[in-house]
Amino acid sequence: MKSMNKSLLGAGIILATLSGCASKQAQQPELTLSGLNPANFETMVDGTKPTKLYTLKNPSGMEVCVTNFGGRIVSIMVPDKNGKMTDVVLGFDSIADYQNIPSDFGASIGRYANRINQGKITIDGQEIQLPQNNFGHCLHGGPTGWQYQVYEASQKNDSTLVLTMNSADGDNNFPGNVTAHVTYTLTSDNAIDINYDATTDKTTVINMTNHSYFNLNGDPSKPATDNILYIASDSITPVDSTFMTNGEMMAVAGTEFDFNTPTPIAPRVTQFENEQVKFGNGFDHNWVLKTKGDISQVAAKLTSPTTGITLEVYTDEPGIQVYTGNFLDGSVKGKKGIVYPQRASVCLETQHYPDSPNKPQWPSVLLKPGDTYHSRCIFKFGCEK
Repeated sequence: MKSMNKSLLGAGIILATLSGCASKQAQQPELTLSGLNPANFETMVDGTKPTKLYTLKNPSGMEVCVTNFGGRIVSIMVPDKNGKMTDVVLGFDSIADYQNIPSDFGASIGRYANRINQGKITIDGQEIQLPQNNFGHCLHGGPTGWQYQVYEASQKNDSTLVLTMNSADGDNNFPGNVTAHVTYTLTSDNAIDINYDATTDKTTVINMTNHSYFNLNGDPSKPATDNILYIASDSITPVDSTFMTNGEMMAVAGTEFDFNTPTPIAPRVTQFENEQVKFGNGFDHNWVLKTKGDISQVAAKLTSPTTGITLEVYTDEPGIQVYTGNFLDGSVKGKKGIVYPQRASVCLETQHYPDSPNKPQWPSVLLKPGDTYHSRCIFKFGCEK
């Protein structure tokens, strides 16, 4: 009997131990390939708007994580030249950081990407004053632009996510009730195909973009200025010291802004004897694309000499804002606790030109009732051995 009791006792201990291990395993969160815990992205904004992390995958193993808070791309996992899966965008590990630390990391920007001079627009003869949140100008839709609002989300399948923004008349003082969609599709050939559309019930302005901060080296603790940049462009829209365009075009030939031949971003980005580089504190300019809306042509390309990872940008937009993370200053901790230094990334924002509402000589950004706004951007990843 004593022997049997000992056996039963031992069996009980083993079962209890196994049960405890199973319980601990059950409690372990299932992380994304990029190491994100989806639970850290679940909250309620304004008590009624739920946020989540959505994961897109394709058959080749690429992964893209998106939160509907601001329609933000949080991580992009692509293979480097050795086949190692590498996260190539900056961002945060939790929704709390996106809410509490001002940033545009990965955001779906609206209503109007980039700057509007003094925050003033005139529609149907009426002047409208928008918020002035950047050197006296309205930047990225104002201080509570769509990057700080919650999109409704619908994940159609493993590779497609549709985000919807219902923006009320008067949102950051923009006119019109606007319904906008951002559709992220992860293709089988390692491209993120982003489609934008919008409608309105009053004439308004719209200019949407994605504001991902790319670091193709996969090491955002260091500047990404060794990356090699190509831009299909013969001119930029120059800016003044407040980053505002003046309505002119400046030829890039013979200047630091000529990337028609693929060239490392450094040392050009610090050539402050060039007034435009000085005004931008680096590159923070709109390049006028030679592709002229032809989405079959490469508008820009970024290449990491370290990882071999490449990023080709295709768009039907007339311009692209290249921003080299000039205002990152080492005060922000991102994913995995990594501190982001100055120029830890390169942004490639497809767009209409800055301040187009006040520049009638440039392509129009007016959206009228009965019309539909369309824009498309493709971020295609590859690798050079």
